[in-house]
Amino acid sequence: MSSTRPQHAPMDQFAVVDDCLQVGGMPLPQLAARVGQTPFYAYERRLLDERVARLRTTLPAGIELHYAVKANPMPAVVQHLAGRVDGLDVASLGELKVALDSGMNPAEISFAGPGKRPPELAAALAAGITVNLESAGELESLARLGREQGRRPRVAVRVNPDFELKASGMKMAGGPKPFGVDAEQVPALLRRIGELGLDFQGFHIFTGAQNLRAEAIVEAHDRIFELALRLASAAPGPLHLLNIGGGFGIPYFPGDTPLDLAPIAANLDRWLPLVHERLPGVRVVLELGRYLVGEAGIYVAEVVDRKVSRGQTFLITNGGLHHHLAASGNFGQVIRKNYPVVVGNRVNGMERETVTVVGPLCTPLDLLAERMELAKADVGDLIVVFQSGAYGLTASPSAFLSHPPCLEVLV
Repeated sequence: MSSTRPQHAPMDQFAVVDDCLQVGGMPLPQLAARVGQTPFYAYERRLLDERVARLRTTLPAGIELHYAVKANPMPAVVQHLAGRVDGLDVASLGELKVALDSGMNPAEISFAGPGKRPPELAAALAAGITVNLESAGELESLARLGREQGRRPRVAVRVNPDFELKASGMKMAGGPKPFGVDAEQVPALLRRIGELGLDFQGFHIFTGAQNLRAEAIVEAHDRIFELALRLASAAPGPLHLLNIGGGFGIPYFPGDTPLDLAPIAANLDRWLPLVHERLPGVRVVLELGRYLVGEAGIYVAEVVDRKVSRGQTFLITNGGLHHHLAASGNFGQVIRKNYPVVVGNRVNGMERETVTVVGPLCTPLDLLAERMELAKADVGDLIVVFQSGAYGLTASPSAFLSHPPCLEVLV
């Protein structure tokens, strides 16, 4: 009898040959031997290229793509994407260094995030990147540093709108927020930018993340454009940049379905002529992180023990929440759900069983899969967690319990 429970969306971005997952054109055990250890993350260049190409083909030609480095700041990944997108967004001094090392034109790098410290603002100023202002205090600090350095800061205003992105996994705007400047306070900030003579670039309006409903993103874009056009009347100069954020989600959990880009593209195509008529020369930017890299990555851990406890089978691996907090369910999930997981060297398997996959940490939170049907696995087999290209290693408490570090490879 077939199960009526929701199933994961097919994870068919990686080929399977002789029941073994292929990554970067090689069988998973060969890749593991090449890496030299487990656990590790692997990201595939082909999938990064395909995702960018799909966006270029589907979205209107007037839309620029920026990569939000926080999704995956591995230098090799950033370097690879820097040659394929139009700009990068960073959220720390460390990410800024990676972005500058990638060869991206500094004029196409922006810096967002509340609480930027003076050394970060000074570095951004010296590099010539655009700072997305998050408060009046940040504006005054940057202006003071500009006078000290004899440089004219490039700035955009991150706007906290009076609405939010419906059905988003993480709401980043609407209501009281530490992010951005409340929309009703923006005109006063714009006047101050003009008084200080800063190099005003435009607006960054980001409403939420991880959304799989195209109609919600369409509605958010409608309101973002309306807000931007309204605020532009108070700007101290012409808008050169309008960053409408991202929010595009990927399917992680049972019942999730991939985002339909077609309605989003059609709505952007409808808006662009009006925006360009009202704001001549403005560049409209989609800033994407998870959607660009999330499906291109896997996390691989090795089974080190197998045990049965009161009728429940456990596969114990050498990886866990210290490397992949999100897959454990402890990175924003209210009710824990399984990421898509397979035994990578026997994807389908002749024998199947229901197991719980855990890591080596001495905490019941260290779960990679709970009561999930997988191919029967034994010590030495490789557990693969799909959808792991974003918010993986750097979003995890890697020092927790002092286990060995995890490697990352781009193949």
